[in-house]
Amino acid sequence: MKAEVLIEGFTPAEIQAIPDAQLDSLVFTDTPVVFRAGTAEVLAQFVIRNARLIAELAHIDGGGEGVLPTITTLLRALARRRQLAEIEWLVYATNCARPNPKLRRVLMMSGFEVERHEAKGDCYRLVERVT
Repeated sequence: MKAEVLIEGFTPAEIQAIPDAQLDSLVFTDTPVVFRAGTAEVLAQFVIRNARLIAELAHIDGGGEGVLPTITTLLRALARRRQLAEIEWLVYATNCARPNPKLRRVLMMSGFEVERHEAKGDCYRLVERVT
């Protein structure tokens, strides 16, 4: 059985149990945060604007044990709980010093497209409806 990926020592279920106000003050701050997810160190930024959760993944160092699927599943659950309409994914992690070539393939197969972000340059972007 595969071990569950912990985020800063918490299971995804434990994070989902955190009240919205506390998540807003710790996570959805629209400022960069660095956190450990499994064996990876992740630089990201999260914000909720109107009915959209915006998740920017700037750098992922390490991992490979299911860090991205864990983050994706967790953010989808939090967006559903808050009755948000969409999640906008902006992934810059393919432009780091040692990009993971598998990540680019996975993003393209998942429907991401390369777009230029006016302030941050090229990224892989996908807007998905929350159901």
